[in-house]
Amino acid sequence: MDLPPPPHGRLLSVNLAASPRHTDVKQQSTGIGKLPVAHPVQVSAPGPKGVGGSGLAGDAVCDLRNHGGDDQAVYAYAREDLDWWERELGRELPAGMFGENLTTAGLDLTGALVGERWRVGGRTLLQVTSPRIPCEVFAQKMDEAHWVKRFTEHGATGAYLRVVEPGPVRAGDPVTIEHRPGHQVTLGLFFRAATREPHLLGELLAAGDALPQETRDYIARRTRV
Repeated sequence: MDLPPPPHGRLLSVNLAASPRHTDVKQQSTGIGKLPVAHPVQVSAPGPKGVGGSGLAGDAVCDLRNHGGDDQAVYAYAREDLDWWERELGRELPAGMFGENLTTAGLDLTGALVGERWRVGGRTLLQVTSPRIPCEVFAQKMDEAHWVKRFTEHGATGAYLRVVEPGPVRAGDPVTIEHRPGHQVTLGLFFRAATREPHLLGELLAAGDALPQETRDYIARRTRV
């Protein structure tokens, strides 16, 4: 049985990394620095991880081994959570600062359920898959002491999404949550299990096939006797 949908939200901006920048972390390039664009952007499934990059046309993913692919085709972060970090850090955090493709308003991303589906605009359908796990490149971009630890402790990770039905997205589009599964596997729970509370990993399996296959494989390895 589906749960009642929460209030609808909207896209404040769509952000792309058209020009990857150099990073000192392992002398690699990164597409984490994204900027808002005014035009519509086509969204489609990019292909499996390791082969496919971003689901947004014109967006760069440089590290295909660890980022991108169908289960991480789109990354969304809430403006409300950026605002919280602005107060915490005492500096402005513009849309795209956290590397998100979609900056949202009116949606509780930490409380989003694995497998819930978002209709963006009229045509594009996305499905929540997993939280974002902070990395060295993110820490270097933020240039804040102990950033990975601070981000992890706060727990507002944003949402990775897969593309169920392709289509265009643009700033101002409404986001309608069309379906919420009957389980209780939120992105907040997922993130806690994947980082600080591994004893919770087994609870993630309630999300079934909506859970990324690599996560199911990881849980199987961790729980194998």
